[in-house]
Amino acid sequence: MAGSSLSSEDKELVAKYFSGVGQLVDALGKELWAVVSSSLALARQNPTPFVSAVRIVEREEALDRALLAERGGATGGSRPLPAGRPRCWRACFFQVLEEAVSARFRSVSYLHTRGPGLAGHLSALQHAVMADLVTVRHLLEHCVPPHYQLTAAYLRASHRCLHAHLAQVSSWDLESGEIFAVLNWVLHIYNSQDMMGHPELITETERAELGPLISTEGLEQLQSKYVQSVRKSVSEWMHKALQVELQDWQRDQEPDTDHEGFYQTSLPTIITQMLEENTRVALMIGESLRDQTIQMGLYEIENLLNRFREALVEFGKEHRRDRTNNKNKFYLHYLLASISNCIILKKSTESLQQQQSSRSAGQFSRTPPNPLAALDRAVRRACRLVMDQLLLELQPFLPCLLTRPWLVQGDPVPKLCSVLESHLDLYGRVRPPCWQRLQEEAQWLMVVEYVRALMQKKLVCRSSEERRQLAQQMLQDDQLFREVFHSLESEVSVPEVNPLALLPVLADFIRLKDPGMLTLEISGLAAKYPDISEEHVSVLLDVRGDVSRDIRGAVLDLLEQSAPPLPAGYRPIFTDILVPPSTLAFCLPTAKCA
Repeated sequence: MAGSSLSSEDKELVAKYFSGVGQLVDALGKELWAVVSSSLALARQNPTPFVSAVRIVEREEALDRALLAERGGATGGSRPLPAGRPRCWRACFFQVLEEAVSARFRSVSYLHTRGPGLAGHLSALQHAVMADLVTVRHLLEHCVPPHYQLTAAYLRASHRCLHAHLAQVSSWDLESGEIFAVLNWVLHIYNSQDMMGHPELITETERAELGPLISTEGLEQLQSKYVQSVRKSVSEWMHKALQVELQDWQRDQEPDTDHEGFYQTSLPTIITQMLEENTRVALMIGESLRDQTIQMGLYEIENLLNRFREALVEFGKEHRRDRTNNKNKFYLHYLLASISNCIILKKSTESLQQQQSSRSAGQFSRTPPNPLAALDRAVRRACRLVMDQLLLELQPFLPCLLTRPWLVQGDPVPKLCSVLESHLDLYGRVRPPCWQRLQEEAQWLMVVEYVRALMQKKLVCRSSEERRQLAQQMLQDDQLFREVFHSLESEVSVPEVNPLALLPVLADFIRLKDPGMLTLEISGLAAKYPDISEEHVSVLLDVRGDVSRDIRGAVLDLLEQSAPPLPAGYRPIFTDILVPPSTLAFCLPTAKCA
């Protein structure tokens, strides 16, 4: 008769008859599982109770198998299985073992798991796990049959508990140092020879088939949280560093200099050290985190440089407002220090970019950072402010240029040269290549202002002798300027358009004796300086004072017909020189012209 054919009365009778046995089995089970739960402690003191418990479990497993075999399986056979069979105590054994492992984890102190204490907590977990593994492998493993693979079972149980615990820890609002501790423990310590990678455990870990302690998605989230936390700290530090920089600009003394004599402040050192340290720490976790940290750092450098450029603009405005009070007499010096700082930051930025893996370029954002462009904008702004200051100091002497007193006495060119020399001397405190750039810009500014003075027609020649004197004085001025800029010509490559070369060309144009040759002269001038306009040429003809209407028309017609396009790489010079409008007398119909 099949077990399912018993009536409910028969089942109740059987259960009542064997109720005492069931109670005895439950009591025995409680004792067994208490022993199994304490197996780690018992193994170090007296493993006999544990051995006895395992034997009982194995005996019950054998009875389960025999009863199932006798009846052809748990659902077949002629007689029903005894109440409570199969007991599956071996499965219970491993379940209790895992619960015991979980309890061991909970016993490790959670009181100081935040902040610096998290690293200590993980270290305590490491030592607890490894100590238990030693006990399991060298003591308990010998107390159970080989097919139990007790070490592998303990590894699986520990792994599952650690997985759940670290998932909980990762969900907390962690600071960067805490996230670093978790990532370092998961990626390096857990799989190292100090833990699961121990030579004696390699076989067991392979047998246990342990998966990742934290999923790939979980690791990416942790790394993202780490980068965001570091970014907040970096942003705050950069803000503080910029505030210190702005305070330095107000000091009543020259900027500090490095061992090479170049101006500098503390800003680039603070920024560089901070980013390099963050990159080094991130690399301890892995290349991916390093690349994300570098990417973040490049964004923050770009943001800093944009704010730095805005600060330079405000610095220039403040100086212009207060220059009459001479509030900041080291204004120019700190502009030059800012340029040197940008050069240092450029080298640091390029070094960071080179440390990134090629595969990570543009991987973390649709809009990659562009700190070098921000650097270039900041440098150009600082250089512009330097040139503005140079022009401001030259301004008192410029109105006297190319006037009749200048033609007789030569003033004020020596004074202009004195200002230029003092500026060029200071530019030497700027790191190359920017000090060459500043000298080139100073040379360009001086020539533009000189030619602008010529275009104002303050001096119009009345004879061939005056044309000769004017050309001669221009050549003398050109020689003085060349002596000031001699270092520029000897130490840097000459630009495609050397602005100083313009002055002798204009002098030749003015002293040309035969006006009929002016057409040919203009043709050569336009070939060298294709941005020269009809207005410029018209003024030059006026300054000569001897050009007839016919020759003027022929010259201007030729210029209009030639008008070559600006070649690639050509820097316009006449474009920067506006020609003042002619001042013709305006006559009312009923009045006479004055």
